[in-house]
Amino acid sequence: MAAGKRLKSAAEGIDRKKLYGIDEAVKMVKERAGAKFDETVEIAMNLGVDPRHADQMVRGVINLPNGTGKTVRVAVFAKDAKADEARAAGADIVGADDLAEQIQNGKIDFDRCIATPDMMPLVGRLGKVLGPRNLMPNPKVGTVTPDVAGAVKAAKGGAVEFRVEKAGILHAGVGKASFTEAAILENIKAFADAVSKAKPAGAKGTYIKRVAVSSTMGPGVHVDPSSVLQ
Repeated sequence: MAAGKRLKSAAEGIDRKKLYGIDEAVKMVKERAGAKFDETVEIAMNLGVDPRHADQMVRGVINLPNGTGKTVRVAVFAKDAKADEARAAGADIVGADDLAEQIQNGKIDFDRCIATPDMMPLVGRLGKVLGPRNLMPNPKVGTVTPDVAGAVKAAKGGAVEFRVEKAGILHAGVGKASFTEAAILENIKAFADAVSKAKPAGAKGTYIKRVAVSSTMGPGVHVDPSSVLQ
């Protein structure tokens, strides 16, 4: 079946004008995840912020209680004993100048980048490459830290970084279609709680305006925002 026809078929039974409770929405998303691979369940949130203003930026990290179901490749900028700690914790790539050179040459085969504080002068020079890919290490989300072992384990264990985009939209993967409904719901509520707690000082009016959930190849289901907040 062509992708367009499959999506149209999956969208049957979804009222585009209705706001569903999160429990019902997750059930509908799972039922419609019919691809030949294990689709990612995604959440999208429209926030009442303008991230062009520094006091309205929303970003953070949350360790999902049931993980993401995704294999995360982690790169670490560290030297000597800290490099050994990172490798022992399961980092996929560990280096310093050699790793910086690989990245400058366009070889970026990792999903998360961590650095010890002393490596930031080197890493800072890679901002133009790592920044647009949302891979730049940042102390606010725990990816610039002397505890590289802890950061690697968190990244491997289901830590999800979030950052609001220009239009006030924030989205993230919160599990796999093969997860139980209960596991997906628990992850979504933990994620929404983290976003709620990250509300910036400059946000005025309604903070979480719209919420939708979907699977990688499936249609979006609009959700009543109040149903995702614990």
